[in-house]
Amino acid sequence: MAEASKIEHNGIAYSPPDRPVAVVCIDGGDPAYLEKGLADGIIPNIGKFMSEGFSTVARGTVPSFTCPNNMSIVTGRPPAVHGISGNFYLDRETGEAVVMTGPELLRADSVMAAFSRRGVTVASITAKDKLRQQLGKNMDLGAGSVSFSSQCADSCTMAENGIEDVLDFVGQPLPDMYSPELSLFVLDAGIRLLETRRPDLLYLSLTDFIQHAHAPGTPDSNKFYADLDRRFGRLAELGATVVLTADHGMNDKSRPDGTPNVIWLQDVLDAEFGADRSTVICPITDAFVGHHGALGGFVRVYCRNGLEPREVAEFVRTLAGVEAAYERAETARRFELPEDREGDVAVISDAGTCIGARAVDHDLSGLKGHRLRTHGGTAEARVPIIISEPLNDAYAKRAEAGPLKSYELFDYALNGTVPA
Repeated sequence: MAEASKIEHNGIAYSPPDRPVAVVCIDGGDPAYLEKGLADGIIPNIGKFMSEGFSTVARGTVPSFTCPNNMSIVTGRPPAVHGISGNFYLDRETGEAVVMTGPELLRADSVMAAFSRRGVTVASITAKDKLRQQLGKNMDLGAGSVSFSSQCADSCTMAENGIEDVLDFVGQPLPDMYSPELSLFVLDAGIRLLETRRPDLLYLSLTDFIQHAHAPGTPDSNKFYADLDRRFGRLAELGATVVLTADHGMNDKSRPDGTPNVIWLQDVLDAEFGADRSTVICPITDAFVGHHGALGGFVRVYCRNGLEPREVAEFVRTLAGVEAAYERAETARRFELPEDREGDVAVISDAGTCIGARAVDHDLSGLKGHRLRTHGGTAEARVPIIISEPLNDAYAKRAEAGPLKSYELFDYALNGTVPA
């Protein structure tokens, strides 16, 4: 494709696709699920993509949560550029915890929004509506592009979503929030759009309900991945280049007896330094905490009343289960995060441990007897990238020099499978 036809966005020149490109973000899609699925022979289409196209394990964004990683993927830039570094942060001026899912907090538009404004037909479909507004910020819905969630598929309007009567269009009822069907609906809607409207670019973002509750190789996770695989095969059948990734991995963070292996960091800091000298923010927190109890592998500590960040970092590093603790500037530098939205100290747990605030503030009843499986730290920042087509020579050399970062995905998907 001629250089002049490329679309410049966030410092990268993208080639508009000459065939549909379907990018799927498998929420919580740890590489271990694919490894087990391949061994068990339940994901033949993914196996075909890997053998005939391109596959690798990339570095995702830390903190390894849904919002920062989805936004990194779709903007092609790290959080230091797009501004979304978790689901929550503490506003230093007001002292209030702020939900980071509002479009006004996003500092860089998505590739889909940029393409829609240049006449490329785009479909952005999410499982949860919390992502939909950020992904759809500044998207032009006037020429066939759509942006909606399966969570709110029963209330879509032309003005807000570019489509209406979605349940009738897909031919399915509204899925339950805590069900695998919430993700499968996203894929079925994307398939239906390809069958009827043939958009140029699709971004299909799923939810991690299954991965939080079921380990790789268990009957429920195997059924879910087999269901995903059939739909990926259908996307390819319809002529799309299929691109698969994940926003983060997932690890078991429970003790041998099945109880959550938690550091209640606010309780620990209060005991060590005194009450009212720190605030622990758990940036995994969102409106749907039933499957993780707002417990993850990355938390932020805000210091006050003379407490020094250095003291906190040095103390926290001595705690069993803590992998690392960094002060604000180092956190931002190391993980490419916006420093103005960072805490004074970032605390990261190891693969088998999670971190909370006060024990009394976390409701774990939603686990319903399941072992706690969650994410957030560097241990959950390994994510797959699979493209159903092989890379051209230039991008194959880049990939070999790797490792890739997950926010390079659209660059590889749109520029890497056509002549460079």
